[in-house]
Amino acid sequence: MRTDSDFWRRALEAGVTKGPEPWLRYSPPVFGLAFGAALTEQRRLVAESLRHIRGPAPKWRELAEVAQVFTTFASSMTEAMIAGSGRGYRPVSRPVGDWNFMRAAAAGGGVIVATAQTAGWDVAGSFLRGALHLPSGPPEVWVLMAPEPDEASRQRHDRYREAAGVRIVHVGQDPLSSMPVLGHLRRGGIVALKFDRVHPGMRTREVTLFGRPCSLPEGPLQLAALSGAPIVPVLTRRLGFMEYEVTSYPGITLPRRPSEADRQAVAERLALTLERFVRAHPTQWFPFGRQTA
Repeated sequence: MRTDSDFWRRALEAGVTKGPEPWLRYSPPVFGLAFGAALTEQRRLVAESLRHIRGPAPKWRELAEVAQVFTTFASSMTEAMIAGSGRGYRPVSRPVGDWNFMRAAAAGGGVIVATAQTAGWDVAGSFLRGALHLPSGPPEVWVLMAPEPDEASRQRHDRYREAAGVRIVHVGQDPLSSMPVLGHLRRGGIVALKFDRVHPGMRTREVTLFGRPCSLPEGPLQLAALSGAPIVPVLTRRLGFMEYEVTSYPGITLPRRPSEADRQAVAERLALTLERFVRAHPTQWFPFGRQTA
């Protein structure tokens, strides 16, 4: 069983569509603890990741932090479904540095949002779209994702993500070969993708993360070089029920014909941005499955 299995999402969906508000608020942490108890390998990955992030800790602290990762994961996944459920609940954004994103979007050449699998990542697109008040209206947000192993689970969760205001696009090894991403960016659209996950066959670049060698996907760099759109890192964390802090960082641009050094510098900057965020909020990052570190 996996964190992305349809079993877990069907259980969450039942509560989201039928449960009273106390259930919506207080049951997800219980599901999260069940995830952690049942998913031995994911629990080991989380504990190992926390040790790399903040060093050794007393056993009681490690157990508490591992539990917090799983409860935060379950709460944020549930709230992403609530946002698209049509029950009238809307997530609240507490923006930090939002002028970085707005300045990039106002330039009109599209924005590449580089995000990571942190609490609230899959509602960030709707926050960003809602923050823009352009003469032409808010640009469409495309969220690029690798196909999930469980097709039923993917379809179930995508319905809620799209109902919350973004378009989910599943791509293969090369995001440029399977969809008109460049055209969307050139029309001033927003493309969001996670830069903390790699998958088999994906082009990657070696960087240092938490003091260890690590691979980041090449996709954001390819898109930036080909489109001229800036990369704006946007990272999120959960503050409370349906409430998220959304931090936008200064935009990063690449020349149309970047050198190897240009690409490496941007990749290292992305890695450093993620590292600083995760060190400050270690239990808000979900290092499940195939990841960079």
